[in-house]
Amino acid sequence: MNEQLHPMTPHHLPFYIAKPGETDVLMIAMGIFLIAAVLAVGNLYLHLHSLPERMAHKSQKLQFEIVAVLGLLALFTHIHLFWIAALLLALVDLPDFGTPLRSIAGSVEKIADSKEEAGEASTSDDEGASTAPEATEPEIAKKTGAPTREVHDHA
Repeated sequence: MNEQLHPMTPHHLPFYIAKPGETDVLMIAMGIFLIAAVLAVGNLYLHLHSLPERMAHKSQKLQFEIVAVLGLLALFTHIHLFWIAALLLALVDLPDFGTPLRSIAGSVEKIADSKEEAGEASTSDDEGASTAPEATEPEIAKKTGAPTREVHDHA
């Protein structure tokens, strides 16, 4: 079959123009390139979007959870202020208040337990009466060196 070109067509056509009935290779290549570019840009966007969470992963659990929630809010609401807040919170190293407070609480519990045991040891009668005389507050303050509370009358 002899392919006849239209009489108005130029005699020399560029390589990227497909002849009738042939596959357009350039269109297929550009389609593959477009799909790859969309996937690459989407991957870059998600990688950049998760940056605050990856930065806060090394920090405290509460700070990480707040950063993660702010990141999700930014992702689903498209309010970029949430992402900026998450990034700033991930950059700031918050001081650890929980560990010292837990240590103080544990020490206070130990002190309370030891005083209860000392109180139980001072009761030797079967009736539960205390054999040790109760010390008044000024006597305790003298032994421990703590200041005494003074109540002043304003009358």
